[in-house]
Parts: sequence; C-alpha cells; structure tokens
Amino acid sequence: MDDLVADALHGACTRAVALERAGRYAVRSGLRDGRLIALWPGVLVDRSRLTEPWTRSAAAVLSIGEGAVLADRTALYLHGCDAAEPAPVHVQVPYDRWPARRPGVVLHHGPTEPGDVVELSGLPVHAVDRALTDLLCGRSRRTALACCDQALATVEPARREAVKEGLRRRLLARPDRRGRRKAEQVLELATGLPESPAESSVLLVVVDGGFPPPASQYVVRSVAGCEIYRLDFAWEQARIALEYDGYAAHADRRAADAAREEDLRRRGWLVVRATAADLAEPARLLAELRAAFRHRGL
Repeated sequence: MDDLVADALHGACTRAVALERAGRYAVRSGLRDGRLIALWPGVLVDRSRLTEPWTRSAAAVLSIGEGAVLADRTALYLHGCDAAEPAPVHVQVPYDRWPARRPGVVLHHGPTEPGDVVELSGLPVHAVDRALTDLLCGRSRRTALACCDQALATVEPARREAVKEGLRRRLLARPDRRGRRKAEQVLELATGLPESPAESSVLLVVVDGGFPPPASQYVVRSVAGCEIYRLDFAWEQARIALEYDGYAAHADRRAADAAREEDLRRRGWLVVRATAADLAEPARLLAELRAAFRHRGL
C-alpha cells in the first residue's frame, strides 16, 4: 500500500489500478483504517493529501476519465495564479460526454483545441491564455483581474502588451459572445504590476466607482531623479496617492507608514488609504477619494 501511494498521481489513483497493484485485501484494509478515501466514483485518494489542490485535481480527472481537462480557476491555480480559488475543481469535457455530477467538481462542456491543453505534472490542463479567456468571461471580475495581473507579472514587461493583445484576439474568436464586453474592460485594467490580488481588487473598486484608472506601482523620485517611494496607485497629475494596507504588510510598521505619509504630504501628495474592509464595503474609500479629487478641483 505504501508503494501504491508513492506511485499514485499526486496521491490519487483509480480503484482498478489500486486493485491491480496492491490486491483486494490491501485496498479494503486501506479503506477500512482510513488511509485511503473513496473520494469520487472509481478513485481512491491518500487521506493525508485529501485537501491538496493537486490531489483533488488528479482525482477529478481520473474519476471523469476520457476527455477531462482541468479548466478555469483550477487550471490557473495549477499554473501558479494563487488568486484563483483551488476549490471546487473545474473540469471541462466534450459536448458528447455527460458524466454524473460529483460534489466538489464543476463541470464545463465545450470544445478544446489541441493547442489549448498542456500537461502539468502529469495532468491535462488548459493553457494559461485559454483559462484566462474563460475566466474573464465568467462572473468573478475581481478574480479574473487578479489572475490576469499574476499571469502578466510572470512575463517580461516589454511583452505584456503583446500577451494582452493575444488574449483580446482569443476573446473576439470565442463562439460564445456572452461576457465579452465585460471581459475586454477587465483585461484593459490588467498590467501585471499590482503586488497582491487585493491590490487588483482595489483597482477594480476604484474604477467601478467612477474614477479614472490610476497608475500602478508609481515611483516618486527626488529632484535628482532617485527613487524615494513606490506608491500602490497614483493619479500623477492630481498628485493623489492610493495605498492598500494589507494587515500582514502593515500591522507592524504603522509608525513608519505614518512618517512616510507625512513626507508625501510635504511633497504635495494627498494620500488615501484602503483596507480589506473597503473591498467588502467601498463607500468610505470612494467618499474619501471623491473628497481628495474635489480638493484638487477635479
């Protein structure tokens, strides 16, 4: 049984393979004592890895079988975009396949071109551009923008616009036109510059609130041209800065942040701060931004 688990695909294997390798008694024993879990029909999973995204992804593909490809958020998570939620597992199958639904698995039906699928650690996964295109046309604009930013962050800055143009072409080529306009608007905001998914969400909140898109990771320089500060977001002409205070990044440096903000004010900047609470209820943040713009006569 230990050899079976060691050789399994990310801790998952079909029941048939388990029986062939370990025998009926060993499989029954593993299920009885809890070392193995029958997660979905026809698939056994190492209990110690039950909650791992790679393990559940492998189990979903093995359970569904022919034509199954990991898609949407799951594909992006496996590609390294941790802004995507790893659960439930998203799987696409061809139109002519209608597997029974499984708890914890979201089934998508649609065509998959050969160039749309890559292999990651033994699993069939939609390529990044295919997965991003599907996610952009979905419901969660915040997740889509955050994943676009994370994907672009892995690309050389000089190539990012070309990557975005490729995504635009994919959007235009989609047979299903639903969500295309919304997807194009979200894609336009993606830069690869925000340093966290929360910062990407702040940008979307601000633009949805009616403000022009600010510059991301704006550099404040001295008279000599040396970098002094790097702002999360800035409206340069209005000299309004927007900083996101993530708890982990700022809880232990409040004094330093206050001194930095005071120095920015002396340099002519108005500083507005956003927190995680503003992502859930942005009224305070938007009101403070409006006040800052009015102060600038805008």
